[in-house]
Amino acid sequence: MAALAGCGPSTIIGAGAIAGNAAMQERGFVKTVEDTATETKISTNLLSYSAELFIDVSVEVYEGRALLTGKVKRTNDRIEAVRIAWNVSGVREVINEIQVEDTSDLLDAARDQWVTAKLATQITLDKQIKAVNYSIETVNGTVYVMGIAQNQAEVDRIRNHARQLTYVRRIVNYVRIKDSKAGTG
Repeated sequence: MAALAGCGPSTIIGAGAIAGNAAMQERGFVKTVEDTATETKISTNLLSYSAELFIDVSVEVYEGRALLTGKVKRTNDRIEAVRIAWNVSGVREVINEIQVEDTSDLLDAARDQWVTAKLATQITLDKQIKAVNYSIETVNGTVYVMGIAQNQAEVDRIRNHARQLTYVRRIVNYVRIKDSKAGTG
């Protein structure tokens, strides 16, 4: 109990919620924790390289597959972010979806956040989708979905939810079907 002396009730509840969420995912508790550690290490390395790169590039790691999204000003920044991701232990694949020469504005960024939040809410409320198994990012109207689907019907439901949202220009699927050996579903 002494180890918990500095932890308030909200810290303990928050940690419990994270552990519970990780345990429910198809990839399992250990893999979820490993992916979170890998994601944190990539983000830390991006920050060590450049605060601008850290701010401009989003990282999602699922089963050792690192999805890099965001918008950078120079091609060299895009290349450097990929190099940084590959140099982190636990990365099996780097999916580079970083866009160069950002032409978006603050309104576009707000729309992207709205799309991500709206889609996450829709799939969470859809009883035919196990939403805990997915990660969603939106950049310039492109929705990136990573995770593990129970079946193709679940993937199709997510795609249909995304298609119905205003401002979605494109959907990029990095979902694999449960028990499938393939990298994407």
